[in-house]
Amino acid sequence: MTITDTTTELQIEIVQLKKAALVFRAINNKLRQQVLHLIHQNARITVTEIYVKLNLEQSVTSQHLSILRQAGYVNTEKEGKYRFYSVNYARLNQVHETAKNLITNI
Repeated sequence: MTITDTTTELQIEIVQLKKAALVFRAINNKLRQQVLHLIHQNARITVTEIYVKLNLEQSVTSQHLSILRQAGYVNTEKEGKYRFYSVNYARLNQVHETAKNLITNI
């Protein structure tokens, strides 16, 4: 919604803004960036492989993967008892494009 008339009530969609902030905040973390790079390097990978290769606790790894999954940065695929993670490149491109538009139009 674009409001240019000062006589119109100003609307701030706070719920949408908070959700968008969570999407940006999810990628603005060094450990989650490392996780994404590792997933990218392996094309698809299990949580066990991630926490072993990054020398993390399983619970910490799972928490960070959950944040990445909720923000849409990773895809999951279940095969038997294993869940494989892969990078959602379309989402990353979308967020990069949005960020670029935000800073270009200042």
